[in-house]
Amino acid sequence: MPLKTGWLKYLWRERRSVLLRQIIRMAKLYKTPFKNLLRNILEVVEENNAGFTLPIVASIALRRPEIASLILSFHQEIASHGNNHVNYRYLSSEAQRTDITGSLQAFKELGVHVRGFRAPYNMYADETPRLLEEFDFLWDGGLGFRPPYSDYTRFFRVPVNGRRSSYVCIPLCRWSDDRMIDNYGLDNKQMTRLLKARMKRAQKNHGVVMFDLHPIRIGQPKYIGVLKRVLADGKALNGWFPTVTEAVEYWLRHHEWKDGASFCCLLTGDIDNCTFFEYLTRLF
Repeated sequence: MPLKTGWLKYLWRERRSVLLRQIIRMAKLYKTPFKNLLRNILEVVEENNAGFTLPIVASIALRRPEIASLILSFHQEIASHGNNHVNYRYLSSEAQRTDITGSLQAFKELGVHVRGFRAPYNMYADETPRLLEEFDFLWDGGLGFRPPYSDYTRFFRVPVNGRRSSYVCIPLCRWSDDRMIDNYGLDNKQMTRLLKARMKRAQKNHGVVMFDLHPIRIGQPKYIGVLKRVLADGKALNGWFPTVTEAVEYWLRHHEWKDGASFCCLLTGDIDNCTFFEYLTRLF
């Protein structure tokens, strides 16, 4: 609690106007029921025979089991986004271990077997990669947000205890929806142009690109067209759109993309909270 309070004091002192604008922005986004936003995304990817992977804060998933049920009913993937939405950089090794363990226990109670992990805020402490080895994850989807990994177009592994990690890491495009919309105020055409450029880059290298498109924004009627355009542009470039686990397992077996695809595009979107009240409690 002191850490969170200190962070808020800093934001209020140094970035008060930014914080207030963000709270107002999120209040508007949460006017639409979250389940409707999620369904919008799931219906679009189903229509396009595509995969979508959703890293979820486990305590939120446990509180709202209908969210996991909806995702699984569309045969899409759930990954761990920790048990609580906290910055791992400020947690001890034991606190991180407790949070990851809690997330896996929560998903077990929901009957969900998770193969992947992404830390909240894409923030990892020095000890986090080593801790992930303890939990037998197949993949990590947040370490790849760091430079220079974010510019990679191949799966990679990180050093752990003097050897390569057992889990696969995936480069994560830094042009997330929150960065494009909240930070830069881009419109749909500008966003699709940026994401198409990243797909072209992956295609050129016969590689992989991962996008982080949060349902709270991309599921909105105003922005769902971005997802539709990404799928249309990607398929025109002969891209493959599986879930993350499907992509990693296929690549490890074949060292190639399915059906002769020119590249692999991984659509993901974190679920940090489902209501404006939950968003506020995360802050305060």
